[in-house]
Amino acid sequence: MILKYIKKYKVSYLLGMLVLLLVDYWGLFIPEYTGNITDELTVGSMSFEGILAEVGKILLVGAGMALGRFGWRYFIFGAARKIEHELRDDMFGHLSKLSMRYYNENKTGDLMAHFTSDLGAIRMSLGPAVISTFDAIVMTIMVIFKMIFHVNLTLTLLACIPMLVILFGGIKYGKAAERRFSAKQKAFSDMTDQVQESISGVRVIKAFVQEREEQEAFAKANQNNKEKNLAVVRLNAVVMPLLDVIIGISSVIALLYGGYLVVEGEITPGRFVAFCQYVGMLVWPMIAVGDSINSFSQGLASMKRVEKIFKEEPEIVDEITADSSIETLRGEIDIRNLTFAYKEGLEPVLKDVSVRIKKGETLAVIGRTGSGKTTLANLLVRMYNTGEGMITIDGHEMKRIPLHTLRESIAYVPQDNFLFSDTLQSNIAFGVRKLSDVPEDVFEEGNASAKIFMSQKERLEEYMEQDFFRTKNRLDEAYGDLEQVQVAAKDACIHDNIMDFPKQYSTMVGERGVTISGGQKQRSSIARALMKDAPVLILDDSLSAVDTDTEEKILANLKENRVGKTTIIIAHRISTIQNADHILVLENGRRAEYGTHDELVALGGIYAELYEKQQLEKQLETTV
Repeated sequence: MILKYIKKYKVSYLLGMLVLLLVDYWGLFIPEYTGNITDELTVGSMSFEGILAEVGKILLVGAGMALGRFGWRYFIFGAARKIEHELRDDMFGHLSKLSMRYYNENKTGDLMAHFTSDLGAIRMSLGPAVISTFDAIVMTIMVIFKMIFHVNLTLTLLACIPMLVILFGGIKYGKAAERRFSAKQKAFSDMTDQVQESISGVRVIKAFVQEREEQEAFAKANQNNKEKNLAVVRLNAVVMPLLDVIIGISSVIALLYGGYLVVEGEITPGRFVAFCQYVGMLVWPMIAVGDSINSFSQGLASMKRVEKIFKEEPEIVDEITADSSIETLRGEIDIRNLTFAYKEGLEPVLKDVSVRIKKGETLAVIGRTGSGKTTLANLLVRMYNTGEGMITIDGHEMKRIPLHTLRESIAYVPQDNFLFSDTLQSNIAFGVRKLSDVPEDVFEEGNASAKIFMSQKERLEEYMEQDFFRTKNRLDEAYGDLEQVQVAAKDACIHDNIMDFPKQYSTMVGERGVTISGGQKQRSSIARALMKDAPVLILDDSLSAVDTDTEEKILANLKENRVGKTTIIIAHRISTIQNADHILVLENGRRAEYGTHDELVALGGIYAELYEKQQLEKQLETTV
């Protein structure tokens, strides 16, 4: 997988390695020039001008090496950063396509670790590790070649024997480093997940006085993370000093045998000085071998973790049979013998459910907890796949409808009422399609997609007259503007509350909406759905946190504003649904009863029992 990114930036890598090759080659001349000066001074044949000339060469080579070091850093480090950036973008895009099953089975903390430490490790293996490896190989070959032909073959072989220990020891070290780094990353993921869950659930923790227990749970995760990190540190603490010892042995051999050769007259003092400098030049490549193996091992472990994500295939995709000509939906829904289980082998959550909703009708769904109401809503927006022909919309089998068209045509208010850490205005306008996301040919006369924007025709013309059309980001102002947001907020009965806030619609909502009340969060979510003005609206227990008076106002607004549009209301309170055109009662995943409010009360079954209980509760509340 990673190869396709490397291939994309192969030119940068090749240029970087070419520059690095030149830097290493130029570096070979400095010991040679130093040795020449030593020899000439020893025999007294070099003038002061000659010394200046040799020093000038050294300075010139040094300047070239400095520029070259900037060059290879620019090309290779730059390529590694770009690959990290694209990997992060692609991974986020891939995750956004994955189905709900994946998120049900994987923790948020683990996914966050992929975006942080794993991608960082991959970048290090594609940047510094590549440089270190290439530099170590090229420098070692060049230096050894220079040591053999410029100084002495026997001396070179003796000095390089200890280096073989580094080569074979590095292979074993790399395998151990990969295992320990994988364990370290897993520990980091677990700790991140512990923190994320604790912060998200801080209200529950405080309410149940579980601060100490959470601290203890985090302490365990933190301790495990520390131990796994120390395991990596211990390995490096053993290997790196051994590396220094081996390099030191090589230097001692060079001094002893090299000194002997000078005494015997087989090499000149200048060449001995140059040889000692060449041995010193081998220190960096040998150290780089250890660092490279460590970086590559960590990068390989992270690549495996990231590749695991990319290998996940989304279950919910546009089928081959999807009809791209279906651009809009009217909202006529036909559910036939719907049976669904979240996993094969598990008990079905819905069993043989059938119901038909005509365009413009309101269907209410009620039932005890666990009866399959939310599952039904999830299936209608195709969060999960159903059997062939079990759900059709406007006569189209669900899988024949493009996913974008299906979800664009449905406004959904889920139970959790998720709000983003943004302003209330942005949260309410979240589902509105921005003009900057739309191809310019959408606005060509006769294009069917332009129908989506007909309600904004006047504003579009206004912007086009002001020549704002060229900068699409300015056209975003035509959507989600404050006036439209306020209309949706008024219909959801949240406008007055927002106006009481100091910053009104510019009020920042805390993470997951924690800074506003449950009822305000519900009504903000309803406003977001109403803003979308879709052919189908699904409210999943979205009025449970509001009082009955507010509920009546919202329902009245829905009845007035959604004439000719399909609405599905899932609720526990009879008062929420009693005016619906039809009411579906679910019991243990099956269709237990179906009819109008009056019909179901007269039936004397489950619905009538719920109605009587809630009426009694209401009377008791009134009495108290």
